Amino acid sequence: MPNHLSNESSPYLLQHQNNPVNWYPWGDEAIEKARREEKPIFLSIGYSACHWCHVMEHESFENEAIARVLNEHFVSIKVDREERPDLDQIYMNAVQMLTGRGGWPMSVFLTPELKPFYGGTYWPPTGRQGMPGFDQVLAVVIDAWKNRREQTIAAAESITAEIRKVGAMEHAGEPAALSHELISRAVTQLSRMFDRSYGGFGQAPKFPHPMDLQLLLAVHSRNLQPNLLDMVRLTLDRMAAGGIYDHLGGGFARYSVDARWLIPHFEKMLYDNALLAQAYTDAYLVTGDASYARVVRETLDYVLSEMTDPAGGFYSSEDADSEGEEGLFYTWTPDEIEAVLGAERGATFGRVYDVTNAGNFEGRNILNRPKSIEQSAKLLKRTPEDLAKELTQSKKELFHVREKRVHPSKDDKVIVAWNGLMIDAMARAGSALGEHRYIAAAERAAEFVLGEMRREDGRLLHTWRGGKAKLDAYLDDYAALANALVTLYEVTGDDRWVDEAAQLIDVVLDKFSDPAGGGFFYTASDHEQLLSRTKELTDSSLPSGNALAATALLRLGKLSGRGDYLAAASATLAAAAPLLQQAPTAAGQMLLALERQLGPSHELVLVGDAANADSQAALAALASRFLPRSVVAVRLAEAQATPHRSPLLEELFAGKSSPDGQPQLFVCERFTCQAPAVGLAAISAAIEKLP
Repeated sequence: MPNHLSNESSPYLLQHQNNPVNWYPWGDEAIEKARREEKPIFLSIGYSACHWCHVMEHESFENEAIARVLNEHFVSIKVDREERPDLDQIYMNAVQMLTGRGGWPMSVFLTPELKPFYGGTYWPPTGRQGMPGFDQVLAVVIDAWKNRREQTIAAAESITAEIRKVGAMEHAGEPAALSHELISRAVTQLSRMFDRSYGGFGQAPKFPHPMDLQLLLAVHSRNLQPNLLDMVRLTLDRMAAGGIYDHLGGGFARYSVDARWLIPHFEKMLYDNALLAQAYTDAYLVTGDASYARVVRETLDYVLSEMTDPAGGFYSSEDADSEGEEGLFYTWTPDEIEAVLGAERGATFGRVYDVTNAGNFEGRNILNRPKSIEQSAKLLKRTPEDLAKELTQSKKELFHVREKRVHPSKDDKVIVAWNGLMIDAMARAGSALGEHRYIAAAERAAEFVLGEMRREDGRLLHTWRGGKAKLDAYLDDYAALANALVTLYEVTGDDRWVDEAAQLIDVVLDKFSDPAGGGFFYTASDHEQLLSRTKELTDSSLPSGNALAATALLRLGKLSGRGDYLAAASATLAAAAPLLQQAPTAAGQMLLALERQLGPSHELVLVGDAANADSQAALAALASRFLPRSVVAVRLAEAQATPHRSPLLEELFAGKSSPDGQPQLFVCERFTCQAPAVGLAAISAAIEKLP
């Protein structure tokens, strides 16, 4: 018989509905049962694409003996961390305090009052290689609850007190001045951590750090330090050539288990691909390197093909496993490649993409390019153009064959924050690359989220699947979507997106603010009361909610002149200043917001006639420039049209028009504008002069 998860919508929870463990979802029924029966809670948190979550399920949660122990002595609750990041934050803090590390699956034991007293991550069913077995862990916890309950509860109280301190950022320290010095400190630390052989920061396991790469590009654009651009280019080049990138289907895996970007943890997450598409778009704008534009197109085309719901929203992730094996879908043997391409082309492809009989991953091969196309062409005595043409055709044929394999499972729920990041990536890339289909996809996704993922009062709901949205949204949902809508305005000139973004930010100011400490809590003031109300300032794989909020507030404040938006952004940056002083590499997105605030920044106002070719060319010229500190306001009038005009933009556009249809660009700073550049040639020259 299915357990209590059978009515859930999360693919991760539904994966566990037939476990012999009597799982409950998080909610009153399970919590009241624990209190009524005076049983501890076993809380297991994971997500659909998590390889080790699947391993622990098969080894332990499908094990009848372990299930009997759990069912007799505990109330077991299963949580999808992507649905409930608020719970994940709280109890991950507990696990890190208890063990010194974290990760998923997260396994935590709680008192019936939801206070943690013991925890860890993955445990094998029985002890091995110095690791305790889950059966041993359960026996120890049962003994402690039966025979040393007062001590156990006291320990839980102590841990809870520390969690509340961390959640409230009481450890933040003395204020620090908001200056370029904070950014310089971060750049220095990133330089020290940089891997000069393979790019990236630190050693294995290696994560992409897209926000840090964007920060280096932003600082480079201000002071033109070549070494910063070199760091970004080496990292992006090595990732795009490595096994972390899907050379046949596009898109990036979550991280590399080695320092060379060769062996990925194969799951593909929507947010990673959104953030990396943004980083590669920025790099393309800075360098003009067509290979970065290719990676952006391939990544976004993968999302449109594999990760987009027919209704318009973007799915969350694809699994690492297929047919019960990690990476099987993505790996090849020489014989498999030769069967598709023939001996000669198969041998060439194998030389370029590192395919050998020995294999580089469990006897099979992860496609990667140890050498550039130019280097390979020289070794093969071919021209780069001829080799590239052959490889393009070979990849198409291999992709077609791979499509017939059993695909990894897909988590097809739609999450607002992650969609905000991808909408932003699609809109920015569409504008930079001149690919309207990406802008159209971004608009469609935005329409979907705003139309289908809201309560009756207009407040956002965090997640949607199969026609139903649920769970009140979190800070990063509002902030990521608001940022995306501002980007949509900048690339389309449709004032509606500014109004929608402002409505979201007004909710953030009303429901999430911390008037005493500055910045914003992760949950709204009317959210379910949990053990702690956390304030998230550090980036994880995603930018922090506070950093996204500061960014959106700055952008909207610059467009509208709203002093309350700019003041809230400053208060958020001030709240983060001690963190930026102590651990600058933990907050790349916040440093990007600080870079935007400190400037030099401009409001760039383009007016013209939508039917005028020069006006469209002027808009394209703006789109082709890397402008990490500026906002762009666009008003291209259409004949016989009465488009919506946002009151937020009235001051910025006051007195600015194009009576003869010729485009005009106003370069403004704090709403003080220079004389306009009139006509395409003058506008192009003005854009070139921007810092």
